[in-house]
Amino acid sequence: MSGILDVLVVGGGPVGACAAALLARGTASDPEPLRVAVLEPKRPTLPAASEPMDLRVVALSRASERILDAAGAWSRIRGPRLAAYERMKVWHESVTPAQALVFDAAESAEPNLGYIAENRLVQAALLDAVEASGVRIVSSGLTSLRVEDDFIEVETSQGAIRARLVVGADGAQSPVRAAIGLTAEQSDYRQTAIVAVVATERPHDSTAWQCFLSSGTLAFLPLADGTSSIVWSADDAVAAALLAATPEEFARELDRASGGALGVTRLVSERASFPLRKLAAHRYVAHRCALIGDAAHVVHPLAGQGVNLGLLDAAALAELLIASHREREDAGALGVLRRYERWRKSEVAVMSTAIDAFDRFLAHGAGPVSRLAQRGLGWVNRSQEIKRVFIARALGVSGELPAIARSR
Repeated sequence: MSGILDVLVVGGGPVGACAAALLARGTASDPEPLRVAVLEPKRPTLPAASEPMDLRVVALSRASERILDAAGAWSRIRGPRLAAYERMKVWHESVTPAQALVFDAAESAEPNLGYIAENRLVQAALLDAVEASGVRIVSSGLTSLRVEDDFIEVETSQGAIRARLVVGADGAQSPVRAAIGLTAEQSDYRQTAIVAVVATERPHDSTAWQCFLSSGTLAFLPLADGTSSIVWSADDAVAAALLAATPEEFARELDRASGGALGVTRLVSERASFPLRKLAAHRYVAHRCALIGDAAHVVHPLAGQGVNLGLLDAAALAELLIASHREREDAGALGVLRRYERWRKSEVAVMSTAIDAFDRFLAHGAGPVSRLAQRGLGWVNRSQEIKRVFIARALGVSGELPAIARSR
């Protein structure tokens, strides 16, 4: 690739692809648009209508919907494989599903509380939007990088690429973060997440169901074909037994843990699993480098906020870079990158702290504080005002938002 790019995004997952699309589309009409490329060795294709639902799904908030629309991807995502959910029902195993805390979109005059989409669908739609905006997708991974005063040189299997700014969107094990020398605090939740697709005796009713258990958290997420995606975050020993169980035994354990919320369940897919770890980069930026998404932070999946936080990173970084570009500032100017770091690091910290509190006091707690938190679900259920605050946070429409994530 000849010349020096303004921005090279390393990692074409949903967060990296979104950042690239926003940068390209946001400066497309400028006299000198930003020159952007994406490094992504494994590009997925959009799933065909006849294909079964994938195991890996993401919950998309209202803020994420707006960001994906601005990136040119929402029209590609919206369709028969996208499921809107209108309600959330949350309860602790000490009560029955009939006593669940209920969040309803109607209580906040919203059409829904968000969407459940396959990760592959979101990523493929974004990469198609990236390509449509004129950004080159380089089918290669990073092998090494060298930082100079005026640029970073990235070595790939297709040759060297130079850029004023490198954006690390390459996941929790980020080679960019390691190569730049940025450090991160990492801890093990000592839990394993099990994901699968299940058929249920009763319809999911466009509702996301979540039960806090003494050994973790179990969620049923509604899918467009009437099945549900389960995410069962369980202590490692419990998860090992669940993964070793036969499909029939697993379904019986699922019915017991859920209190029969959706009736008898039946596995219609394989089970997949992954260990749960928390990650928080000490710094999100360095000279000519910025981290977004899982490269900067990883949170527990119980609130479904991982991708949403990453998309907000992408939108915030794009907003600041586009503004600085119009002021003819260098894309890698550290002053701009530090503004991004201060903005997003504080917002992520608030969400991460709240999620860890839910895991500690609702899913695993046994002391007086935990019992108080468990009773608190009932108190919240009786207050429309408090419920609206929780709904706003779930929708991603509270806090310091990028302009494109706000109501228009």
